[in-house]
Amino acid sequence: MGARSKMSPRKINSIIALLRAPFIPVYLAFLFTVGCKSDHRISIYDFLAMQEQSAAQESERIAALPPPQPDQYLGKYRIGQGDVLAVTITSAQVPAPAPVPVRVDREGNIELPIVGTVGVSGMELEDAEDAIRKAYVPRVYNDAVAHVDLTTPDSTNVLVVGTVATPGLVPLKRNERDMLHAIVGAGGVTTDSSGSATLRRIRKPGSVEKYDLTDPLQLNAALAIAPLESGDILHMEAARPNTVYVGGLVNRAAPQYYSAGARVTALQALAGANGLRTDVTPKEGTLVRRMPDGRDVQVKLDLNRMARGEDPNIVLAEGDILWVPETLGTKVEEFINRNIFLRAGISVTYNVSGIEFLNRRELQGSQTAGGSDLQDSFDPLGFLGRNAALQTLTAQPPPAAARR
Repeated sequence: MGARSKMSPRKINSIIALLRAPFIPVYLAFLFTVGCKSDHRISIYDFLAMQEQSAAQESERIAALPPPQPDQYLGKYRIGQGDVLAVTITSAQVPAPAPVPVRVDREGNIELPIVGTVGVSGMELEDAEDAIRKAYVPRVYNDAVAHVDLTTPDSTNVLVVGTVATPGLVPLKRNERDMLHAIVGAGGVTTDSSGSATLRRIRKPGSVEKYDLTDPLQLNAALAIAPLESGDILHMEAARPNTVYVGGLVNRAAPQYYSAGARVTALQALAGANGLRTDVTPKEGTLVRRMPDGRDVQVKLDLNRMARGEDPNIVLAEGDILWVPETLGTKVEEFINRNIFLRAGISVTYNVSGIEFLNRRELQGSQTAGGSDLQDSFDPLGFLGRNAALQTLTAQPPPAAARR
């Protein structure tokens, strides 16, 4: 049934009489004693200062990192088995010849006209040119210039799958056999990627290497591993949904799922929980965040100040818990709802509890003339403050991507 707009003076007097009953002060004193326990939560400003200090320490740690130390194979290109080269010998004694294609054999040698075998394995192109020139001068020519082009490098085929633009086999040159070149060869990562990579080496069954390429230390380690080999599998992992957990004195306590990287504030999370309960007037929340060192930090939030813009509307991180706890005030309101309104028989006539009736009355325009008299009658103790701004938060349907 809908709530009536007025109550008879007899029922109001019955409520006041119940408030004056002997057991009421005793119970309220008990609630006050229970509610005066020490609060181990830190303030939101202490928490923000802790975050800034942590970010500064992380910046110092990254700045102090040594430069990446990649394997010697990942520097300048060095000639190796299977490469196809184009060799041109230019001398004043003969007309300019056409380039001679040669392949590097298993021993790292190439076969050239007249001079025969020349070893070039492990050399950079400039060093190979010098070795070939020495093979012809002065044995064949008094003076000559050698030029070497890499026409077809021997490639390593690595399978790249997961959150990349073009999954599949990626050919890598000898000096590109690292994770970053493999990812770039697969078109780069997609927006769904977490930046975490899992490497399984085909020649080492059961060997699994995992790296978070967004972390400077792990990126450095990934660049220093042994070069990738044909058949190795690199899997780029998808980012987990941004999940925050909202509970306590809210209308819909449940985990909330958002797309990876979404920035969700505390007030948005409360709106996603269909707002605060209206049968009581919660005014504070607790943010629980797991820190990088494994500690759980609990932060006290003043929801009224946050709703008015006086305190920062803090951005939640993946895995955060936003809890709206019971307080002394909400326990007293629960007591009034369950005892005073039920005993006075109002719950038979009204389909709402006492506190919720007051909240609804304010939201429906109790500012009219005489509207405060009923509140004064219902609130003889003077502690039933209302947070209408928070209790009018409404949930918005999540986007399709967030409902996956």
